[in-house]
Amino acid sequence: MSTRIRRSLVVNDATLVTEEAWNAELEAKHNQVVEWLRAERLDGLLLRRNENIAWLTGGAVELRVLTPSETGVGALLVTDEGARYYFTTANEAPRLHDEEFGYLDFEPVIFPWYDNDTEDKALQLTRGKLASDVPFPGSFPAHIAPLRAGLQETEIARFRWLGAQTADAVTAVLQQLEPGLTEYAMEGQVAAALLSRGILPSVYLMAVDERIYKYKHAVARGKHLEKYAMLNLCARKWGLTVSITRFAHFGALPAELADRFHASAQVNAALLDASRVGATSAELFRVAADAYAREGFAGDEQLHHQGGATGYGEREWIATPDGRETVVNHQAFAWNPSIRGGKVEDTVLLRDGQIELLTPTPELPALESSANGNSYPATGVLIL
Repeated sequence: MSTRIRRSLVVNDATLVTEEAWNAELEAKHNQVVEWLRAERLDGLLLRRNENIAWLTGGAVELRVLTPSETGVGALLVTDEGARYYFTTANEAPRLHDEEFGYLDFEPVIFPWYDNDTEDKALQLTRGKLASDVPFPGSFPAHIAPLRAGLQETEIARFRWLGAQTADAVTAVLQQLEPGLTEYAMEGQVAAALLSRGILPSVYLMAVDERIYKYKHAVARGKHLEKYAMLNLCARKWGLTVSITRFAHFGALPAELADRFHASAQVNAALLDASRVGATSAELFRVAADAYAREGFAGDEQLHHQGGATGYGEREWIATPDGRETVVNHQAFAWNPSIRGGKVEDTVLLRDGQIELLTPTPELPALESSANGNSYPATGVLIL
């Protein structure tokens, strides 16, 4: 059975992904799922998590209504014979048809809003072994993150747009910061800049002054900005997610803090240089540990996670001492080394042996960083 989408992806009157290319992506993913089902000797796959639904539909479907929820107002079912269904309730069905599934060839299964019968109906339609990414009695757990790891060209096109727009929004907010602003106000400005572009913020870590030095995850608590500000966030669109952190300082940067930024950039460069096909999570953790030691901050890798692979999750996996995950081609990464107030974080793409920056901020100061003779991008502190 062939899968089809009957439109191109157009953003601001520009075609980002053609109908033909989008169809090729959807067909490839459908075939991946069917092959996975047959290899696992399963009869069907029920997807309820937002990231998996976005992945399978090429970002064409957004079922999120309650923003923090990991699931939305519907589910997808693919069988080992290639049939495709979407499940939702009668109150959601009109919009989902008009704005989400009407362009796709999934067969609808509709329930009353008070009697959602997704699980029983999915079991009936598969008539055998059903896997689900949100397991329930009678189903098997489905772990399909490896299917999402290697990005297709159409996904990369969407990722580039998302990274560039997010970085531009962050730059605009950073340049307009003023002493006296609260962390909540900074949070609101970032949210407004992203939401006005159709981008959903998913992580807010806005902090000022001493809180940046004290805490690795400094969620906003209303402190007033004096000299030093951090905009640290993740943002989503089409199911994809980017991570970025940028800083501003009023007046000259203290020498000790500047040194910590330089060292963080060197750790970041080491991680980027080692992010190559076949590298394991554990190997990358050791790369970070060794780089911190070389920069005179031995053991700082123990103070916070260093980041890892990204894509349809803010982190698909993070580098750990015993991690077994393996880098693949066309995979995105967000490393976030930090040293007591200094930090470097961007989203990048590993593409055929080259690292491509997806969150460029060319208007901000650049830091020089390298590993094994190769230069890598990093951003310093904006002096206001």
